[in-house]
Amino acid sequence: MKAADVMTREPMSVTPQTTILEAAQLMLRHRISGLPVTDAEGEVIGVVTEGDLLRRAETGTARHRSSWLTFLAGPGRLASDYASTHARRVSEVMTSDVAAVAPSDELAAVVGLMEKHRIRRVPVVEKGKLVGIVSRADLVRALVHSLAQEAQAHAQEAITDMTIRNRILEVIDKEPWGPRCTVDVKVKGGVVDLHGTIMDDRERTAVIVVAEGVTGVKTVNDHLVWIEPTSGFAIGADDPP
Repeated sequence: MKAADVMTREPMSVTPQTTILEAAQLMLRHRISGLPVTDAEGEVIGVVTEGDLLRRAETGTARHRSSWLTFLAGPGRLASDYASTHARRVSEVMTSDVAAVAPSDELAAVVGLMEKHRIRRVPVVEKGKLVGIVSRADLVRALVHSLAQEAQAHAQEAITDMTIRNRILEVIDKEPWGPRCTVDVKVKGGVVDLHGTIMDDRERTAVIVVAEGVTGVKTVNDHLVWIEPTSGFAIGADDPP
């Protein structure tokens, strides 16, 4: 899936001359956490977010430094702090270093960019122009759509208990963490019973997730036993860790 498949087209944007009041009102009215900033040609030149508006003189949240830190910060840093906490125009607070993607970029790359820069939305740019935006909400909507399609396909598929068992074991077998040699699966009427031992209790959740993800599974019963490596104690699903 690519950015173009999930992005919001023709997103709202502001200009460098947009007032802080207008930008803040737009964010609140449309329940968004940030806005791309575009020039007269529609090219993205920055982003203004809620984070840029947290430290403000009007709300008493401007940073107050001790006299010692004020001395260390120097006049340039102090001037910058003043400008951002008293700014009236978007150009005075926006982030100019924009992390953007192209419409053809894979969603994995989009999410990687969000994680790397710790941002909630990414502008989608084509030939320098803003054509869309991908937000976390867009990614959640894409997830819901995919899960709904998957559920519909599963509902139409007839599957036997043996097929369910084989599919669970196939997934466990191909995963690098999969305890294939120590875990067995029994299936009756779509009800899965997991038996065997694991060497890391986190494998328990992963194996259950594998089983829940197979078409035809109604319920998963966990009978796995964790062998604690330091003590050698055997801890079942219902035992305290």
